Amino acid sequence: MLSDITIGQYYPGRSLLHRLDPRVKIMLLLLLMAEIFIFSNWFAYGALILLTGLLMLASGVPVLVLLKSIRPLLWIIVLTFIIHLLGTPGEEVAKLGPVAITQEGISRGSFICLRLVLLILLSSLLTFTTSPVKLTDAMEALLSPFRRFGVPAHELAMMMTIALRFVPTLIEETDRIMKAQQARGVDFSSGGLATRIKAAVPIMVPLFLSAFRRADELALAMEARCYRGGVGRTQMKALAVTRLDYAAVTLMVLLAAGLSALAWLN
Repeated sequence: MLSDITIGQYYPGRSLLHRLDPRVKIMLLLLLMAEIFIFSNWFAYGALILLTGLLMLASGVPVLVLLKSIRPLLWIIVLTFIIHLLGTPGEEVAKLGPVAITQEGISRGSFICLRLVLLILLSSLLTFTTSPVKLTDAMEALLSPFRRFGVPAHELAMMMTIALRFVPTLIEETDRIMKAQQARGVDFSSGGLATRIKAAVPIMVPLFLSAFRRADELALAMEARCYRGGVGRTQMKALAVTRLDYAAVTLMVLLAAGLSALAWLN
C-alpha cells in the first residue's frame, strides 16, 4: 500500500514533458484544471481524457506507474461516487430500500470521479517529469511578482519543495518501521478500527522522531552551506522558455478555445 503512494516522486527522462520549462508546465496544469472544472459535457471530457492519455504516453513514464498514483485515493473516489449516486434527486432508475438511485446521480457521480482521476493524473505528470530543483525555481519565479506585496516567494517555494521531497522519504521510513514492528510480532492487518489505531502508535512515535531528526540535519546542512534565503541567490541552470514551450502553450490555448466554442454553441 505504501509503495503505491507516488506523491513527490521524480522519474528521470528526456521526454517532451521533461524538456518543457517547469513554469510553463505549472501554468498549463492550472489551465487544464480550470478546464476540468468549467466544462461539464461528455464531449469536452472525452477531449480531456484523450489529451491526458497522450500526455501520459509522451511523458516516458510507465503508464502503470502513473496509474498507481490513483490507488491511494481510490477510496475517496468511490465514496464520492456513492454520495452523489444516493444523494442526487432526479429520474429514478433503481431503488435500494428507502434510497433511490437516479440517472442524474449516476451521471453527476461519474463526472466528479472523472474530475478527480484527471486531476490526480495531471498533477502526477508534473511531479514525475519535473525535478525538485526545477520545481523550486519555477515556483519562486511564478511567485516573485508578489514580493512587492510582502509575499516571501523564495521561502514559500523552498517549503513546498522540501515538503514534496520528504514525502517519499517518510514513506520509506514508515515502511521500514512497519517491517521492524512486524518482525517483533505486531499485526497491522487484523482486528477492528480501535485495534488498528492502537497498533499504529508504535509507528507514529519513531516516525515523528525520525522526521524531526531529518529536519534538524537538513537545517544544519543548509547552514553549513551558508544558506541565507533567496537574497542574492543565483541559479546554476537558469530557466529558459524555448520553442517547444511556445508550441505547447499554443496547443493548450487552442484546445481551451475549441472547448469554449463548443460549450457556447451547445
